[in-house]
Amino acid sequence: MNFTSPPYLTQNVSVQRIMLKVLAALVPAIAAYVYLVGPVILVQIGIASVACLLAEAALLKLRDKPLALFLGDGSALVTAWLIALSFPPLAPWWLVVVGSLFAIVIAKHLYGGLGQNPFNPAMIAFAVCIVSFPALMSQWPPVDMGAGVGEQLALVFGHAPRIDAMNGATPLDALKTALKLGEGHTSVGTIMADAAVFGRVAGRGWEWVAAAYLFGGLWLWQQKVISWHAPLSFIAGMAVLAGSLWLWDPQQFASPLFHLFSGGTLLGAFFIVTDPVSGCTTPKGKLIFGGLAGALAYVIRVFGGYPDGVAFAVLLLNIGVPLIDLYTQPAIFGMKGRKP
Repeated sequence: MNFTSPPYLTQNVSVQRIMLKVLAALVPAIAAYVYLVGPVILVQIGIASVACLLAEAALLKLRDKPLALFLGDGSALVTAWLIALSFPPLAPWWLVVVGSLFAIVIAKHLYGGLGQNPFNPAMIAFAVCIVSFPALMSQWPPVDMGAGVGEQLALVFGHAPRIDAMNGATPLDALKTALKLGEGHTSVGTIMADAAVFGRVAGRGWEWVAAAYLFGGLWLWQQKVISWHAPLSFIAGMAVLAGSLWLWDPQQFASPLFHLFSGGTLLGAFFIVTDPVSGCTTPKGKLIFGGLAGALAYVIRVFGGYPDGVAFAVLLLNIGVPLIDLYTQPAIFGMKGRKP
């Protein structure tokens, strides 16, 4: 859309267009999921999408908002896909529905809907569910579990017992548990060499999912959907802290590469901390927000009680966004250096 008089808009930017690009950027990671685990991830995405769209429609109806306009903007679908990708792929269907409903009803519409939510809805869903159902949220299948599509669907829809061989700990959780049980008598290198869950850099197979998030995130940056500030500072915040402790004691702390390609690091860097609503809006603010979130995520995942800390770190930093933006606002044109 272009105008011949001010204000001039040089691009045809809309919420729907941005959301569709975010969905497209997630496709490589979804493809990696399908290759490693199976098409069950597509079922989880479908469940989350239906739950989010139905919840969105119900709340829009209650608030007397136009359904077609807001359902078609794609924001509910982005939330749904992020929930499905951050939850274990073999999580029971009702868990995905609970997370989806909580994200849309409580985290989004309770605060006024699109553009008003102070917290990232998908991360709220993850945090609520991992606190409420820690066992189910911590079971991630190995890439060689050998289960067919029928067995996977039976697990998702509760028609089969949850078998330990099909539901294991994440590489982050496996490493933390082994180090704790070893009580200083074992090292990171020994654990990663002996356990089948680990690959060359991080979790076996899951490294490729992380690489797919990186590819999709770089594409979003190339498309100017996101800026470089928050992703780079998030990665740097985690890498600097992880690297410092690794250099200090490599026997007890994993390398920065392990942490960057494990858990939700790259998903968080490119698809979570870049949220324009719940994140900072100023360039300096994005750098501060991303850096602190990355460092805090590392602290939670290494020293805390949960297998990953991205969701909790982002939500805690969401609280400080207004303050960060307040103190990082650029000077008004022509007023720099002047006293108020």
